[in-house]
Amino acid sequence: MVVDEVYKMNNGEKIPKLALGTWQISDEDAEFAVQTAIEAGYRHIDTAIAYDNEAGVGRGIKTAINHLGVTREKIFVTTKIPAEEKTYGGAIRCINESIERLDSFYTDLMLIHAPKPWDEMWKPGKNYFAENLQVWKALEEACTAGNCRSIGVSNFDIDDLKNIMDECSIMPAVNQVEIHIGHIPYELVEFCEQNGILLEAYSPNAHGRLANVPVICQMADKYDVSVPQLASRFILQLGMLPLPKSVHGDRILQNADLDFEIMPADMAELLEIDGL
Repeated sequence: MVVDEVYKMNNGEKIPKLALGTWQISDEDAEFAVQTAIEAGYRHIDTAIAYDNEAGVGRGIKTAINHLGVTREKIFVTTKIPAEEKTYGGAIRCINESIERLDSFYTDLMLIHAPKPWDEMWKPGKNYFAENLQVWKALEEACTAGNCRSIGVSNFDIDDLKNIMDECSIMPAVNQVEIHIGHIPYELVEFCEQNGILLEAYSPNAHGRLANVPVICQMADKYDVSVPQLASRFILQLGMLPLPKSVHGDRILQNADLDFEIMPADMAELLEIDGL
């Protein structure tokens, strides 16, 4: 089953191929969603300081572990340093506070949430190269100390990645970006693949927009799956890691049922879709 499969990252650590995303899920709802997901077989949970739900994620993990009798080491937890935090000291504080909120001794993967503060992300101007190197230094030290098993980035373009790679002692293990049917940043994908950086795809269902595309709906019907299932399977067959999210128990279960294969001709048709 896909929920049991893993990718091997460039540092040798294994990461489950499917993650439960928790963006826009409240702290209270996160506890239920995470518990439900783990009991359904998920072993990878993605959160962030900016989501304001790390404590709920931690409670959900602990409850599920107690119910199932599994160990914390069986659950892969990703969280992120806020895009607005661009200092070494602030990054150290964020790492320690995340571990405390998650009620864990470590995080499995810690990311820089974005290369710029959110209100500057899509504007020309300051690149924050020097500041991101300071945050990366904090992440490297936390990784060496065992507080983070792996470290990476999110929403980084090629220049932002090169800035880190030219100076780092630990390579970014992943880059988490928006990728879905109709939106594939091919140059970035090629660069990451060439440099052994795993791509994680958030919003694999394009914030629900895929359900408005007839050819995608027809193809989902062909495979007797939902549009979100088709979307996540598409990401997996590109060699990437999808992060579907839901607070509904039945959909969490459905989103994990990805043990089917999109045939090559259908993959080619989906790859031709653009502009979503």
